[in-house]
Amino acid sequence: MSSQQGDTHTVEKKAAIKPPGLYKVLLLNDDYTPMEFVVLILKKFFSMTSEQATQVMLKVHRDGVGVCGVFAKDVATTKVELVAGFSRQNQHPLQCTMEEA
Repeated sequence: MSSQQGDTHTVEKKAAIKPPGLYKVLLLNDDYTPMEFVVLILKKFFSMTSEQATQVMLKVHRDGVGVCGVFAKDVATTKVELVAGFSRQNQHPLQCTMEEA
C-alpha cells in the first residue's frame, strides 16, 4: 500500500546578505607628535613599508588628515584602539579615528 502525499516545497527566502560596511581609519595632524612616531605607527599597525608610511605621514602633515587603510568595522575599531593606546603609552596626543568609506 502506497500513500502519496502532495509534494510541498518550502521556499525559503534568503535575506540578501550585505557585505560588512567598510570604514576608513584616519590619522589627524597635531603639533606635538613627531613625524618619526607617525611613521612607526603606520609600519607597526598598518603593515606599511617605510616609503608608504612616509607618504601617508606627509599627507597627514600637509592636509591635516590621512587615510591609513580601509577595513571592516570591527577591524577598523580595533586598529583605532590600538593606535590610541600605543600613542598614550608613548605620551603622544596622536588622534586616530574612523569613518564610513
